[in-house]
Amino acid sequence: MDGNTRIDMQNVSFEGSGMRIVNGFSLQVPRGQSVAFVGSSGSGKSTVLKLAAGLLLPVSGEIFFDGKSVHNMNRAETLAFRKKSGFVFQNAALWANQSILQNLELPLKIHFPGYTEEDRHSRIMKLLSLTGYSKGLHIRPASLSSGEQKIIAFVRSFLCSPEILFLDEWEESLDDKNVRSLLKIIKDWKTEGKTLLFVSHNASVIQELADRICVIKNGSLEEDSSCSIFFQKNYNKDLIDRGVDT
Repeated sequence: MDGNTRIDMQNVSFEGSGMRIVNGFSLQVPRGQSVAFVGSSGSGKSTVLKLAAGLLLPVSGEIFFDGKSVHNMNRAETLAFRKKSGFVFQNAALWANQSILQNLELPLKIHFPGYTEEDRHSRIMKLLSLTGYSKGLHIRPASLSSGEQKIIAFVRSFLCSPEILFLDEWEESLDDKNVRSLLKIIKDWKTEGKTLLFVSHNASVIQELADRICVIKNGSLEEDSSCSIFFQKNYNKDLIDRGVDT
């Protein structure tokens, strides 16, 4: 593993409910690269993403972030890793019993304990202003549509200025205008040499964001190619078979 490798997954396997979901998955992601995971429903894409982010513990294999084993990190190293990374879950995963403001303040309170209330509010409002979100901050997630919840989850993932993002079908439930707004935020962030791993079925989103596409089938890496080569060699039917909507 060289010093340019940000994420290194080595022969990783994972089981859930007595079933093998990910099987011998290996992947190296250099700093600054954007990787899209695609595949049919149930292929293991989201599980691979959560494993890469250190949110799930593999039954075998190793996962490294900047050369350090994710699951052998001490508390300080784990906290530093969490500060450097952001994750958007497919279902947004907001705290239902907390207001939108409380949901957004939490990562700032954890990772920037020296911030004042004014500092936190300024950071939150600056990011929200880029998304077109217009609802209040003192309501709970249940008052929002699924698309609005996804926007809040997206903003939460950016609050600590992450070096690496993990996005699980972040554009689901969003209208075209919202997708364009968030795409601009991601693309501007990417120009700073940041690393992106994401799951998507949307061909246009994949083509705009991905440098590299990994096709996952039955929990294994079936194909790994550049974005341009992937779309050149696959016809519409092949794209659909691979879980990409055209």
